[in-house]
Amino acid sequence: MKHFRLFLAVVVFAVVAFLLRDQFLLLSETSSLNVRIQDAVTHISTPDPLRGEDDFPDARLTRQGIISSTNSQRGENNLPPLVASTKLHAAAMKKVQDMFLKQYFAHVSPDGRQASDLASDQNYEYIAIGENLALGNFENDKILVQAWMDSPGHRANILDRRFREIGVAAARGIYEGRTTWLAVQIFALPKSACPAPSESSKNRIDSNEKTLDYMQNEITRLKNEIETMRPGAKRGEYNAKIAEHNELVGRYNALVEITRNLISTFNKEVDDFNACLRG
Repeated sequence: MKHFRLFLAVVVFAVVAFLLRDQFLLLSETSSLNVRIQDAVTHISTPDPLRGEDDFPDARLTRQGIISSTNSQRGENNLPPLVASTKLHAAAMKKVQDMFLKQYFAHVSPDGRQASDLASDQNYEYIAIGENLALGNFENDKILVQAWMDSPGHRANILDRRFREIGVAAARGIYEGRTTWLAVQIFALPKSACPAPSESSKNRIDSNEKTLDYMQNEITRLKNEIETMRPGAKRGEYNAKIAEHNELVGRYNALVEITRNLISTFNKEVDDFNACLRG
């Protein structure tokens, strides 16, 4: 009977070792998914600025008209409308003012600032951001948006299914010695739209992994002690070691199951987050 108990304990330990090896693979997979999340946060789309060729002396551009025409284009392509953001409006207006003031027409200012910086200045947290720029006396809002649509990079921003919000600014001023319009669209996927995977769950997984390592070492130590003991001697001590070993194996298996469930939940959150990024 004693030998049977020891044999049973050794068999259980072998099964546990297999579960542990599989668990390490799952934890490694979770870490790699987390790296991809961090990469996604830095997404910025800035196609080359658009210079209009037409010159209408009575040109007039409006924020609401540009937004309306933009959402019409999205609707024609079976995409939901973008929601206007006051923070992005403010960021877009800062961009227009800065370009007139410093006489440049580019996504990055002479002092190295871009749309992401302007959004951050407004305390706007984003996952992905894009910017369209236009210079020229376009006849009206619809013509301007159509010019952006005729440009592959600008069209990609307008029809990007990831973007949820928009900020727009358009103003008339002096650029390179002539009176003209500058227009800015800033698109964004706000951070609030895609809840990130739970940091507390990841911390619990990491903590459980360390505990499983410790328990595995203890199980191995007990197993070695049992194997070096003579079953016929110190019967009470021998049985106590087997009971201690088996009790630890039971707790180990329970923690493995708990950790498996945590990993499954965490990976589901990662999948949902990445699906949100893809739109």
